[in-house]
Amino acid sequence: MITLLTDFGLSDYFVAAVKGVILTISPGTQIVDITHDAAAQDIHSAAFILGACYHNFPPGTVHVAVVDPGVGSSRRAIIAEAGRHYFVGPDNGIFSFVYAREADVRVFHITRDQYFHHPVSQTFHGRDVFAPVAAHITRSLKPEEIGEEIEDYVRFEIPRPRFVETQGVIEGRVIHIDRFGNCVTNFTETDLKPGGVMPSTRFYFGGREIRQFNEYFAETMNRDDLFAYPGSAGFWEIALWCGSAAKFVNARRGDEVILDRGLKE
Repeated sequence: MITLLTDFGLSDYFVAAVKGVILTISPGTQIVDITHDAAAQDIHSAAFILGACYHNFPPGTVHVAVVDPGVGSSRRAIIAEAGRHYFVGPDNGIFSFVYAREADVRVFHITRDQYFHHPVSQTFHGRDVFAPVAAHITRSLKPEEIGEEIEDYVRFEIPRPRFVETQGVIEGRVIHIDRFGNCVTNFTETDLKPGGVMPSTRFYFGGREIRQFNEYFAETMNRDDLFAYPGSAGFWEIALWCGSAAKFVNARRGDEVILDRGLKE
């Protein structure tokens, strides 16, 4: 099985060309589209999307992720082996959430061009490098047969909540904004357990105080009040009933979110 995650959209030939190359090399391969509507050139957003769902696929799945503003430059093409899955794409940090989740990771620089689709375009490595390499892996080719193992692969730091001792609060960040405008924070149930939120607990976000902590989305049906709930990717999210929380407070990825449990004397 091969999954595809790109920012190619669906109005051009790009996705069809990638699938055509895969099926030429490995006929009958099951191909699953994660999305082709990732924000253009937004590596961080694509990394979150992949990290939120790759582990729902069977072991041995090959995940091709192509959001690649550095295509044609000196950036490397890589295969990552982690969590009994394979990941094929550019070495630009797009697999950072996978690296953070998995304990054992091996990364290989793709160097054996006999496994590419020729001629290789300098603007379409999704078709000419990543797709054929992924197809060969489904045919039992090992990553070490395609390239050399490396340790200096690119990964960006995923921000962790930070305790601010002088204020007695925990400082977090928005790490993703989904298509509904829900703001995904970096707080997990380790920081705040669902169903066990104390009445004194507050989120401070976008100049507002959030007191409502839900167990599910529809628990609050008020278009004027932000609320928080535990999202399906394992992070607390801030939302607005049938509206965009991000637009409501003009939020962006990286914005500060303060968690105050009301424990400071």
